[in-house]
Amino acid sequence: MAGDRRSLPTRALGGTDVSVTAVGLGCAPLAGLFSRVDPAVAAATVDAAWNGGIRHFDTAPHYGAGLSEERLGRTIAERPRDAFTLSTKMGRVLVDHEGPWDIWGEPNGKAAVFDFSYRGAHESHLGSLERLGTDRVEIGLIHDPDDHPSEALAGTHKALTELKAAGRIGAVGIGMNSTDAAADLLSQADFDVALIAGRYTLLDQSALDRLYPLCVSRGVSVIAAGVFNSGILADPKPGAHFNYMEADQRLLARAQAIATICAKYDTPLRAAALQFPAAHPAVASILVGARNPEEVDDALAMYAHPIPGALWHDLKQAGLLAEEAPVPQ
Repeated sequence: MAGDRRSLPTRALGGTDVSVTAVGLGCAPLAGLFSRVDPAVAAATVDAAWNGGIRHFDTAPHYGAGLSEERLGRTIAERPRDAFTLSTKMGRVLVDHEGPWDIWGEPNGKAAVFDFSYRGAHESHLGSLERLGTDRVEIGLIHDPDDHPSEALAGTHKALTELKAAGRIGAVGIGMNSTDAAADLLSQADFDVALIAGRYTLLDQSALDRLYPLCVSRGVSVIAAGVFNSGILADPKPGAHFNYMEADQRLLARAQAIATICAKYDTPLRAAALQFPAAHPAVASILVGARNPEEVDDALAMYAHPIPGALWHDLKQAGLLAEEAPVPQ
């Protein structure tokens, strides 16, 4: 087992006993997101995260129709089970399917289809445990219930609440991209955590309007994912992606303007993009997706990169950052 090279702060989720490191590994890319990933490289990516102090790993049946869970499970199996936190999702079940599927580059004879029923949630939970090779996951999230809120609350949330009461998961949450749909769900039932992708970044602070204040008032911890907005905040060049599509000229120009101010302070844009979301009091952890060890090492280096306070001041003065947005101290 590789030894630890550094440690990261840990924070509890909501009022639960579940804790996550300040940086977590998003394991969707390990399943061949858009293109194949060598299984050995996937394993090395998880190892690099572990060696960097990451102890929170997020996956889902949706990612490669179970492939992400399988690859994570095989690699993490050698680690002490009480030393890390696993997060997976419910709201889809696997069915037989031949050929390519969705955005995943490695067909495995399966596809994930929406199922927010009570029975489907239990089926999903058991399938995840089997693929992960574990007897428990600490965090259970309702996955993408944007268009199925009633079914998700009546079925998936009920199942997750029962699993939590039975001690089989430790925290109940949602995993979503949209702020309004997420806020609607959080206001209707008890949740511990909200994994929200792409809605609190240097380019999109829409979570400030309603979602994050609601999370603070209800004691719901946020895991902030999608901090690079699909790549534009990692490298804002023509053709860069925002929310999985090619960014328009307005967004590209805005990202380049932010990068220019970062360069003035010898700060990589990636560092500012990673550290900004972590400063909000609702945020317990940021989630970084990686498909190779180099991306993990870079993310951790950017998270630790010193950033002068004047950079954030200049971004606000230029109208590139919401005035009310908390910034790193």
